[in-house]
Amino acid sequence: MAGMAKKVVSLLLASHPGPTLVVTLITTLLGVGLGYEPGRLAVLAAAILCGQLSIGWSNDWLDAARDRAVERPDKPAARGDVSVAAVRAAAFVALAAAVLVTIVLGPGALAAHLVVIAGGWAYNLGLKSSLFSFVPFAVAFGLLPAVATLGQQHPALPQWWVYAAGALLGVAAHVTNVLPDLEDDARTGVRGLPHRLGARPSGLLAFGALAVGTLLITFGPGLPVRPLLLAGLVIGLAAAVTGVVLLLRRSPTRLLMQLIMTCAIVDVAMLALAGQSVTV
Repeated sequence: MAGMAKKVVSLLLASHPGPTLVVTLITTLLGVGLGYEPGRLAVLAAAILCGQLSIGWSNDWLDAARDRAVERPDKPAARGDVSVAAVRAAAFVALAAAVLVTIVLGPGALAAHLVVIAGGWAYNLGLKSSLFSFVPFAVAFGLLPAVATLGQQHPALPQWWVYAAGALLGVAAHVTNVLPDLEDDARTGVRGLPHRLGARPSGLLAFGALAVGTLLITFGPGLPVRPLLLAGLVIGLAAAVTGVVLLLRRSPTRLLMQLIMTCAIVDVAMLALAGQSVTV
């Protein structure tokens, strides 16, 4: 019994639980801001959670051999705590669940969510090793708000600046997620955009994208900047400056990604405050 529980925990850890939960949370927050009723909000959260689980599990399944080669201590499949076959099966089950649950939100939300999920899988399947490694993140984060706006009882497309801000946050998330692994990736032949630019230029790109994205969210609606929005702007810009300082003073760590994810929550809380102003 204890052995089975350990395998279940290891399987959950292989899903990249941190980013999975953050992406689920920020989409749910957006749903709250759009006025979702509780039942529909639960469906939105479940759909995004399943989609993100599929992306996380597919990453650990497809990267298992590379992770084992560099002895990644944070990868359960690479350590042998859970079988690669189990992780692969979980990825496909979660993918199927994501599609089935999103159907409830309507065809527009389903189409947007399928593109989001396809971006994550495309990255895992090989785009991570190309010059265009940032594209899946930009597309997926850029379209993520559309899953919420198109999943409403009365579907609507997001404003252009919502797509742009999401895409910029996606680029920032991609870069800061990769930075601590540049050396390990180089040993296994992975050469995405951050690997080609180098640690410091990539980090500056990430936090520059974060700053611009936060500015778009603050001023994009064209409404008076209320105190809460101003507080969010200050937090976002302070995080960007902090990230640059950390980058220049020490080697990149997971703290940079955590900083981006924290700011993503703040930025989406700002979007939620804008309500229907985020839609066309």
